[in-house]
Amino acid sequence: MKRGLMLLGSLLAVMAASLHAQSATSARNAAPIDLTGYWVSYVTENWRYRMVTPAKGEYRRIPVSPAALPIINAWDPAVDERAGNQCKSYGVGAIMNVPTRLRITWQDADTLRIDTDAGRQTRLLRFTARASSSATPTWQGESIARWERVPAPDRGGSLRVVTTNMRAGYLRKNGVPYSERATISEHFDVAPIPDGGTLLLVTTIIEDPVYLNAPYVVSPHFKKEPDGSRWDPTPCSSTW
Repeated sequence: MKRGLMLLGSLLAVMAASLHAQSATSARNAAPIDLTGYWVSYVTENWRYRMVTPAKGEYRRIPVSPAALPIINAWDPAVDERAGNQCKSYGVGAIMNVPTRLRITWQDADTLRIDTDAGRQTRLLRFTARASSSATPTWQGESIARWERVPAPDRGGSLRVVTTNMRAGYLRKNGVPYSERATISEHFDVAPIPDGGTLLLVTTIIEDPVYLNAPYVVSPHFKKEPDGSRWDPTPCSSTW
């Protein structure tokens, strides 16, 4: 009996040590920077394309392919509304560039969650690949994340995210397209600003063999807010 209790105690100790090791090496515990909290868009680039809906046919600064031009010129927000595609400009190819607030939390120890109040979208950044990919593309696609650390003796690092398996959407509100074959690579960094606040910098590279002739790069910024008192979820809109 005593020997059995000793074996049980040893087994429980091994299990506890294993769980502790798993917890200690989780993405949440290994994070070199803290991305959690509430953030608001800090528009410092492309104001005329982000804060108002660009005119139909306007695609300057985006390296579109000839295949994109018929879609750009045929854009009609009423058609998207009738088809239930109001969220085409809130997909993963555009959502970080939409004027919005972010709420970033840990859904679990290895999944970072980003909610947006504009369009009520949710992104799940997974640090462990799922056993099988979903057969059905979604607006936010499937995102695999990993931390990239700054070599010693410096401290800190950044988050790298690669997203695929997305629904086709718009890079801008006025119908500039990206396809379901696109790949989106992002780097998330944080930096202090003179007023004592913190900026979240998201460098985004969109590659699309269908509708882009070259990578499209944007760098939206977000400023950290003290709390969620200004969080105001609104549904997707084809017109704004």
